[in-house]
Amino acid sequence: MKQIHIKLDEELHRKLKLQSEVQGISIQDYVHAALHQIIREAEMPYSSSRKPRFTFIDLFAGIGGMRLGFESAGGQCVFTSEWDKYAQKTYYSNFGEIPKGDITKIDASSIPDHDILVAGFPCQPFSIAGVSKKNSLGRAHGFLDQTQGTLFFDVARIIQAKRPRAFLLENVKNLKTHDKGRTFRIICETLSKLGYSLHVNVLDGKYYVPQHRERIFIVGFDMNVYMGLEGFEFPTPPDNSPRLRDILEENVEERYTLTDKLWNYLQQYAEKHKAKGNGFGYGLADLDGITRTLSARYYKDGSEILIPQGEGKNPRKLTPRECARLQGFPDSFKITVSDTQAYKQFGNSVVVPLIRDIAKQMVLAMECSEITSSSYLATSVM
Repeated sequence: MKQIHIKLDEELHRKLKLQSEVQGISIQDYVHAALHQIIREAEMPYSSSRKPRFTFIDLFAGIGGMRLGFESAGGQCVFTSEWDKYAQKTYYSNFGEIPKGDITKIDASSIPDHDILVAGFPCQPFSIAGVSKKNSLGRAHGFLDQTQGTLFFDVARIIQAKRPRAFLLENVKNLKTHDKGRTFRIICETLSKLGYSLHVNVLDGKYYVPQHRERIFIVGFDMNVYMGLEGFEFPTPPDNSPRLRDILEENVEERYTLTDKLWNYLQQYAEKHKAKGNGFGYGLADLDGITRTLSARYYKDGSEILIPQGEGKNPRKLTPRECARLQGFPDSFKITVSDTQAYKQFGNSVVVPLIRDIAKQMVLAMECSEITSSSYLATSVM
């Protein structure tokens, strides 16, 4: 590690100290990240010679899976938010920037203008207490009131303030049935009232990676721009069958092999629940097939995805690199945190090539629809 020494005036030092404290890192790390970002932007293929195809922001960014997908489609990320410090570290290691922290404390006016908003927000129940109180007092309430206190509210307020041309929201498949369907209904009603036409689908990442991973995707287009004429379609899955063995490492350390104690426990636990008629238990993966869904709890015992190792040897857990591949991350993606944090991060992430294909379809629809909208307006005023 090389060192340089620079002199700072009092005001610049004060600002650096303040910013580093906000981010929860040292001044040295903050300056290092800032320099890294300046160099990265200078080296970008679309920096000065050509503009990016579109700009986007990355909310609830995690370790940047959504960003990788949208960059692959020709986009430039202009703002990122992620509060987890370990995810921030991984994000910085790969993108050269530290995401802004708690989204609830971010003023929408401080966010740059952008074409597409991207967010994988957590699923939370909505409270009707605030709305009920206003009703009882005979006071009017805004349509965003129903989402107050949830993280989706922050997505909605940023959409309302910045008016991106489009957005992509990602969540677990069960969002549709969460709180007896009320959560999903309020989300869709809120987005529609903001003036966006919606396209919703549940897609499985198994066509891109050897993992069964269903997620719900909500794509929205600004009605003021496209007038509902966008010809968006979700991507058609590729015609291939990924195999688990294709993403496994050749030489794996023994520490990933289950101990006799843990392996015996998992077998006994599975037998106990099987006797009760339950389906709980470990998952011994088919090397020529796909795995169960990788979850953030994988660090605990790896029970949902175990790799068989032949007769006489206990199965093993996936390595962090294998988890990265299971989500479609390139091998160039740096893993700079502990195994525990890496398992959590990849378990919470997205199937990168699926996101890339959705992004491509969104951009195609936006570009084609802008031509269609222009023609429609020209015809209307004749």
